[in-house]
Amino acid sequence: MTALTLSTAGAATLRADALVVGVAKAGKTLVVAPGAEAVDKAFDGRLAAVLETLGASGGEGEATKLPAPAGLKAPVVLAVGLGSAPEEGESYDSETLRRAAGTAARVLSGTKKAAFALPVASAEDAGAIAEGALLGAYSFDALKEQKDGKKPLAEVALLGAKPRDKAHKAAADRALAVAEEINRARDLINMPPNDLYPATFAAAVQAAGKEHGLKVQVLDEKALAKGGYGGILGVGAGSANPPRLVRIAHTHPKAERTLALIGKGITYDSGGISLKPAGHNETMKCDMSGAAAVFATVVAAARLGLEVNVTGWLALAENMPSGSATRPGDVLRMYGGKTVEVLNTDAEGRLVLADAITKASEEHPDAIVDVATLTGAMVLALGERTFGIMSNDDDYRTAIHEIAGEVGEQSWPMPLPAELRKTMDSPTADMANMGVRMGGGLIAGLFLQEFVGEGITWAHLDIAGPAFHEGAPYGYTPKGGTGSSVRTLVRLAELTAAGEL
Repeated sequence: MTALTLSTAGAATLRADALVVGVAKAGKTLVVAPGAEAVDKAFDGRLAAVLETLGASGGEGEATKLPAPAGLKAPVVLAVGLGSAPEEGESYDSETLRRAAGTAARVLSGTKKAAFALPVASAEDAGAIAEGALLGAYSFDALKEQKDGKKPLAEVALLGAKPRDKAHKAAADRALAVAEEINRARDLINMPPNDLYPATFAAAVQAAGKEHGLKVQVLDEKALAKGGYGGILGVGAGSANPPRLVRIAHTHPKAERTLALIGKGITYDSGGISLKPAGHNETMKCDMSGAAAVFATVVAAARLGLEVNVTGWLALAENMPSGSATRPGDVLRMYGGKTVEVLNTDAEGRLVLADAITKASEEHPDAIVDVATLTGAMVLALGERTFGIMSNDDDYRTAIHEIAGEVGEQSWPMPLPAELRKTMDSPTADMANMGVRMGGGLIAGLFLQEFVGEGITWAHLDIAGPAFHEGAPYGYTPKGGTGSSVRTLVRLAELTAAGEL
């Protein structure tokens, strides 16, 4: 993992392999952002002019390298675009800084030490820059025998932050913990399904639990059968790798509230008997992204010492076709006794989540939030960078949407239209796992709502779009697993601990 330090040194005097500065657009003019005054001085006040000559515009995502002049200890200056400069008296927003730092860290792969002289007007800015740089430096090459690519940026030295200031130090520590846990989730999502299956995922949780003092309980296939977890067992019935239900809990002696998080953990989703068509299978190792996000959030809560009880439930199964697989038309008896007719075995995520939601409800938490790469319909509705939020409480749904915006994750509140519920009626069971085709993402939410305990506030995050990025990296977002929703969930836990939710 990339190291993070807060430095009191000046941009001109710190020894580093590269020096990162920000540039922005002020009308038609390119301007150097605060934090880089000493660097601009070394260029005789002409840094912006030199960058314009090289074609720089200051746009977000832009990065321009140039050799450093005499007077700087670093041999290379990297100017990253910040977009439009803020109005006088205002500062750059956190997400702009986070993305710029991520861009810089990606561009500087192969570099040992980079000094970041981006605008730091507050502890929040320091945290955003640190987080963006640590996320942008991520790479997954654990399975490569030949390391043909450049190593990630080894050290980030954050200039402008104050190491002795409690707020700045806390912001940096928080950024380090959250970024490391997001990268833990990314690693799990990127693991191939022959290495990551329910048993090995559960083992990874147990190892982390031991390291961080978290209580971990694992229900194997025998315990699931004894307990009547028909949804999880039904989804995993066709696989040689049996399912697991994992509970991982962070508890705090001063906690007054409990937040239950539930993650869909389909370590590989073939669709089962309702087999996915060609071209839709290659990235289905990512169908456990919700469980990875929940796992990472609970560990982050423990590392941050949050005064709230956070319980994570990981519903782990591999959805495969075989002679023992659940068939369309089969009826499953879910945990708690409700029966579900399976009309489509590729609508499996809601089945494993339903069992976990029912079980979590028995502990009477103050709120339940489930996270899942649940429906292609949500991707069609919101695109590949935005997750949908549904809830049985409009205020709670709004709060999560606002939290996501605060931490830099794109989300959108979605409804739960009551008239769609009847389309899941079944003549042979209490309900079916499918309804009408249109509004499929909403129907999945309505299905899950049926299993939430009475009086419990609940929200559902469908992260099918942003959980796995197949295009070119941008900002702090890599190709592959992204760790979507972890920042939102960590902030949700913090506000729950503070009694604000």
